[in-house]
Amino acid sequence: MRVWAVANQKGGVGKTTSSIALAGLLAEAGKRVVVVDLDPHGSMTSYFGHNPDTLEHSAYDLFLHKGVVPEGLPGQLLLPTSDRRISLMPSSTALAVLERQSPGQSGLGLVIAKSLAQLWQDFDYAIIDSPPLLGVLMVNALAASQQLVIPVQTEFLAVKGLERMVNTLAMINRSRKVALPYTIVPTLFDRRTQASMGTLKVLRDSYPEHIWKAYVPIDTRLRDASRAGVTPSQFDNKSRAVLAYRALLKDLLSQQLVAQVA
Repeated sequence: MRVWAVANQKGGVGKTTSSIALAGLLAEAGKRVVVVDLDPHGSMTSYFGHNPDTLEHSAYDLFLHKGVVPEGLPGQLLLPTSDRRISLMPSSTALAVLERQSPGQSGLGLVIAKSLAQLWQDFDYAIIDSPPLLGVLMVNALAASQQLVIPVQTEFLAVKGLERMVNTLAMINRSRKVALPYTIVPTLFDRRTQASMGTLKVLRDSYPEHIWKAYVPIDTRLRDASRAGVTPSQFDNKSRAVLAYRALLKDLLSQQLVAQVA
């Protein structure tokens, strides 16, 4: 299994959409994918038709055993999605209290890594949708992953969120044996606006070694796919955004191949 995290310390930049779009394209290629919703808002969970406010069991259950993950529990929590090759580890609003409960509890930073280890033979990829704030949930996402995708909305305020995210990553990397590689993905790009054009230039100038060479454009078909509860590629395989995500996936897989050879 390969584990990718999608994270940024700013909301509204396209994390959930990017997670689901990449998962859908991997599934389209015949891969088995588990998507993990670690955001207490539960956007990914809601996307696939499950209500995070009423779910009896969710990823929160994984954190209730003092850092130990009971055998079989991760598999019991999985829910179906619109694609038979994609399974969902759902979020619930209970995750919001985890940050208040976690101080003083040791061993919580590797709960998701331990949980995915139990699913290692069942899936080819895991994609983790991380919450937009630094805490035990984001730490879990970064600790479990082998590749980080950082969506960044092409507007100036989003650049500040990216700076915080890169600083957080530097902190996390000090405790990892191998630095976590990351790719910055410009999202919600609108070439008609100076804000988008200017921000894209700033991103390319500031992070030349890590920024993806293209961008994900604004595309109403993404919103339509969300409303239908299906992956973007299931909804419209030829939409502008899906073509962009397809190119992004190709690039991420190339990076993965290089890393494996190295």
